[in-house]
Amino acid sequence: MQIENAGGACSPRFSILGAVSQSPMSRRPSRPIYLIGLMGVGKSTIGPLLAERLGRRFRDSDQEIEARDGRTIAQIFDAEGEAGFRRVEAETIDQLAGEGAVIALGGGAIKPAGALERLLERGDLVYLEAPAEVLAARIGADSGRPLLAGLDEKARLERLRELLEERRPLYERASWRVDARGEARQVVERILAILPQTSREMRNAAEDQ
Repeated sequence: MQIENAGGACSPRFSILGAVSQSPMSRRPSRPIYLIGLMGVGKSTIGPLLAERLGRRFRDSDQEIEARDGRTIAQIFDAEGEAGFRRVEAETIDQLAGEGAVIALGGGAIKPAGALERLLERGDLVYLEAPAEVLAARIGADSGRPLLAGLDEKARLERLRELLEERRPLYERASWRVDARGEARQVVERILAILPQTSREMRNAAEDQ
């Protein structure tokens, strides 16, 4: 949703918690919640905490790919290239769609033609957003990132900036946009504050304990 600023131009509606509401979110608990954003933004850390609060399962698409394929993400990239990896990734995400889980997606899962549209049709997307400098600091010299392999600190930062610029138009089509800076639990609270189904699901989760 957008509002007009004083100059008449439209701008996103920001909450005091640093989140942006961009479209109504489904209230059906069976729809998965997809966490999207660039590598290093914290999807695999925030996801389990969010799932626990909502009483849902958590799935990490990269972990699922490695478990099912028997190879690491880097090995799949080396053997089949990025295009081959994206095919495996898409198949895995399709298989996870029916679980109604909180699902952390790889940073480039929205890249293939039609991928974003399928995700929006099946579930609700939360874009976790942070500047390239924050992402670079979190990633460090992690050698398990194929798109950053062989790069020094300066080159990694530049590459992250390029990837953000390239993917931002897709990321910003998500159902919700949330500031991912700060501690993981702070980010979870920001997400919970904007999900319409949060109160009901948290109440149900508490009753099940």
